[in-house]
Amino acid sequence: MSKKDRIEEMDEIKDMLSQDEALANEEGTGSNSEPNEEGEEESVSKEELLEIELEKEKDKFLRLFAEFENYKKRTSKERIDLFRTAGQEVITSLLPVMDDFERALKELSKSSEKDLFKGVELIHNKFKETLKAKGLEEIKAKEGDSFDAEIHDAITQIPAPSKKLKGRIIDVVEKGYRLGDKVIRHPKVVVGN
Repeated sequence: MSKKDRIEEMDEIKDMLSQDEALANEEGTGSNSEPNEEGEEESVSKEELLEIELEKEKDKFLRLFAEFENYKKRTSKERIDLFRTAGQEVITSLLPVMDDFERALKELSKSSEKDLFKGVELIHNKFKETLKAKGLEEIKAKEGDSFDAEIHDAITQIPAPSKKLKGRIIDVVEKGYRLGDKVIRHPKVVVGN
């Protein structure tokens, strides 16, 4: 609150006090006093009224200050969350490219062109490291792991080839990824029943 605002507020309080005094004079009391139960008069001075008003204003100010602090904390948390996941949409759209690289590497490993395989592998590794630097992390899922509905996405169930694989992952169809603490793509798996 600026000095000018405080002065205007004090003028308003003085005006209110003047009006109260005028009303009291009209009633014939001539002062700000009221009889209490014992018949004695209690006088409320201007200073006491101003102190009461000051306490009210202090309370308002403290509440407003606390509200503003909560607002600052909330917006800074939202800003941090936004920065953390700002690239989520872009990274999510690049995940199919990562899948295509892995399929290409799998097929090139079968061919006799070792130089071509090494070149594509270098590009794949650089792409993978760049996404990792931006916070992308692969969710590990392999055959024999226990199925967790919160992490894995079961696309189908097939009869388990052995009793050990019942209720466990039999095959990983598509890899899953996490960006920071948030899962942006669940690994798609086949589960044995």
